[in-house]
Amino acid sequence: MSFAQVYTRSVVGLHAPKVIIEVHLSQGLPALTIVGLPEAAVRESKDRVRSAILNSGFQFPNRRLTINLAPADLPKDGARLDLPIAIGILAASDQLDPEVLSGFEFIGELALNGNLRQVTGSLAVARAIKAEALASKVLQVANITEQELIEPRQKPQTPQLIVPIDNGAEASRVDGVTILAAQSLKTVCDHLQSLANPSAAYESLDVVQPSPAQQHVGYQVDLADVKGQHHARRALEIAAAGGHSLLFTGPPGSGKTLMASRLPTILPDLSDEDALEVASTYSVADSDYDYGTRPFRQVHHTISAVALVGGGCQFSQYLSYFHNRCHIVHNLSARVLFCTYGEML
Repeated sequence: MSFAQVYTRSVVGLHAPKVIIEVHLSQGLPALTIVGLPEAAVRESKDRVRSAILNSGFQFPNRRLTINLAPADLPKDGARLDLPIAIGILAASDQLDPEVLSGFEFIGELALNGNLRQVTGSLAVARAIKAEALASKVLQVANITEQELIEPRQKPQTPQLIVPIDNGAEASRVDGVTILAAQSLKTVCDHLQSLANPSAAYESLDVVQPSPAQQHVGYQVDLADVKGQHHARRALEIAAAGGHSLLFTGPPGSGKTLMASRLPTILPDLSDEDALEVASTYSVADSDYDYGTRPFRQVHHTISAVALVGGGCQFSQYLSYFHNRCHIVHNLSARVLFCTYGEML
């Protein structure tokens, strides 16, 4: 077979849209072309993948390779696509059975010797897989027929995600997704070959078991450390109990940051979904995080309003178009201007 499809995920903010990697082998001079808006780290994966395949004991096809990253209009970045690209090449060259790839998704960066390195965003990827699986179940229930009520359809298979071994504990926090952690490209291929040929002596990957939830979330600071400041303590307690906002004002050294940093310690524990969302943010940023704690950020007093709220605007292209067209409608009323802008949105 000269064609194979492998499923993976890209990371855009906290979202992880699905990416289908299509690999096609054709006649012609040996070459490898990657299309589908790949960024620099993805374009450079061809050299890492070639070395990893050869050092893992497989043959790199000496033919023309075309790799398409669908959807083609979604930018792909990061080295997490190394593993699925390598799996697709091996499946297209008949070194792996393409039929066993349908139930898996892959992320991982490849070293030149075939080992898998840790990548960012594994928690966001696992959450996206779970959300997609739940949506498909709801759709199946909505489209169920009377005949299927009598003869129930086969139970849908739990989605499986193969990640580097260093990402296994992080991704396993998401329920409803089977996480398999691998040390190298060779161990991933052995697992896939064991599914295609159970009688052969191939080792399978073990399912990563989620770590037990913490009974108590600990912080490095606590409101009990504050001596005095009775009015400020009372304000923090009322705001925490009622879910109110707080505005800190006063001269430097009066204790604004001291009190603000202690506010998370008297707030209720994060829910499971909120804790996963906070952990996903740290996972995408590749930062260490004590799971379950509420984040606190101390910004500099010179920060701008745009930087404080995050900056950027998804409607920037429309705003630019609107400002460029203002000279055409300068004699119209503000009501017409607003309607024109609303129509463009």
